[in-house]
Amino acid sequence: MIKLYHGSNTSIGDIKLDKCNSYKDFGRAFYLTEDEAQAMVVAKARASIFGGQPVVNSYEFDDNELHNGTLTFLSFDKYTEEWANFIFNHRDDTRTPPYMHDYDVVYGPIANDRVGMQVRNFREGFIDIEELLRRIEFMKGITFQWAFCTERAIKFLKKHE
Repeated sequence: MIKLYHGSNTSIGDIKLDKCNSYKDFGRAFYLTEDEAQAMVVAKARASIFGGQPVVNSYEFDDNELHNGTLTFLSFDKYTEEWANFIFNHRDDTRTPPYMHDYDVVYGPIANDRVGMQVRNFREGFIDIEELLRRIEFMKGITFQWAFCTERAIKFLKKHE
């Protein structure tokens, strides 16, 4: 069992994928982190933008579901070319409809603002993939995220009050 957190400006009862943005790192998904402090940073940012109060929603997830064949799972343990291309495809907001994958759950590094800037440089052709990976390899503060991409996966999240 792992504990996961989602930062918001509201308490989340039912998770609704149709309210999630399609052009995020791993596509339309409900995003969580194992780092409660990171979730609070997101919660404060959302509250300052959209109003309300910062709320960290807490969930438990049995990660055995990722390894017993119940859920399809993709994991990126570090910044790689495969990760960069995956991010690039999902953040490409010129695609209509948005790029989609077939995984229930995706885990990997967050393309935060500093990393996102380098991904944009790659997307716009200013740097190649090798230079992208070189530039982000030594950035401090790598943070990982969990993306629950399907209704089937979301059913395995158990909310804590």
